[in-house]
Amino acid sequence: MMLTGRRTSVPTVAHPSSPHSQRLLAAAVLLLAGLPHAASAQMHVTRADANRAALLAGPRVTLARADTAAARAALITARALPNPSVAATYSQSPPRKHLLLDVPIELPSSRRSRVGAAAATVRAARLRFASERAMATMDVDTTYTMALAAQARLRLSRTTARDAGALRAMTVARRDAGDASDLDVDLATIIAGQQSNVAAADSAMYLSAVLTVQTLMGIGADGATIVLADSLLPAPGDEGRRLIEPDSAARGASRTAGAPMTASAAPGIAAAEATLEAAELAMVRERRNVIGVPSLQAGVEWGDPGSNDQNRALPLIGVSIPLPFLNRNQGPIAVARAERDRAHADLAVTRLLVRQRVIDRLRERSSLRERIARDRDLVIRAERVATRSLVAYREGASALPAVLEARRSAREVMGQYITDTAALLTVESELRALTQSPPPE
Repeated sequence: MMLTGRRTSVPTVAHPSSPHSQRLLAAAVLLLAGLPHAASAQMHVTRADANRAALLAGPRVTLARADTAAARAALITARALPNPSVAATYSQSPPRKHLLLDVPIELPSSRRSRVGAAAATVRAARLRFASERAMATMDVDTTYTMALAAQARLRLSRTTARDAGALRAMTVARRDAGDASDLDVDLATIIAGQQSNVAAADSAMYLSAVLTVQTLMGIGADGATIVLADSLLPAPGDEGRRLIEPDSAARGASRTAGAPMTASAAPGIAAAEATLEAAELAMVRERRNVIGVPSLQAGVEWGDPGSNDQNRALPLIGVSIPLPFLNRNQGPIAVARAERDRAHADLAVTRLLVRQRVIDRLRERSSLRERIARDRDLVIRAERVATRSLVAYREGASALPAVLEARRSAREVMGQYITDTAALLTVESELRALTQSPPPE
């Protein structure tokens, strides 16, 4: 597991407005950057590092890997030939000594069905393993995104709390100078206290998100040992930048019709199909086990006291055929039939759910891209209004409630921008997991 100590640079987002608007947007996007460097003992983990760690030591992949190993062991057992047996007996009647070799004779059709069912089970386990890898990647990627969003909200709340404290100090100074009332000071104090409480709550949420990322990476969650090294927004020129470009919605909508068809080959559906195939072969195997396994017997007998040569060996040969009088293997056949019916129902449900999730996520992605395009414009305008209202209050041309309202609007717009960006990254991650191709045979 490679964990890097590099931190990504603070991204900026281009906007077709004036240079002044671009500067305002860049200042707002700074709130989405990572928190200050943590202690040197903590590891700086990128999104790619978290994905690799989850695939190597994550609990979900570890369990799926064990299931795959068990299926491969079952295939080895299915391919094994039955062992012969040797029987040595002694009797009082001549000939007294007997040596018998019993060799099971497995019918080729029974062996093919048994090995075929085990091989299909291995294929289903391998596809389930690929599906679990995809789901584990989606889980850690989504959790990493949520942690970045919590980090951005914490940065925003800390900045807002610091600004609220500065605004309260300014109001106290103006009251002492006779330009403000005690009511204004009380109002500024209330807002500053509320923002401090919000910052404390966001700090707890950020810590919880980081600990969840550690758990998915297979790292103990006793304390925060990692620092998120990526940013919520992509860097300029990054391929992920297409997620927040205004014209991306049109490109995504044009692919909406054809994308659900690609979900039919997703690892989850392919694994369900392979499980159904294995269940059908298992039922065929149990039906062919009604008679059982016959065996060929060959041996010798000697020790006849009445013979001139009592050590003379007499050949012995025979065939053993099980008689299905009392047990016709009905119980295992019924179990195999039930497993087949369950696998068939599971495949139908998986196909419906995957298709529905893909269609819903495509629709949600298109809506989020449009909302983010509006959010970017609102961030510029809200920051501009908040800055101008603060300047007007400092110059005595505006009242305190107008400043507080402008700053509240800017904070809410920026929070919505963070939420929508994180939601879009989460939707993209889920779509990749649902529509990726299964591994080659």
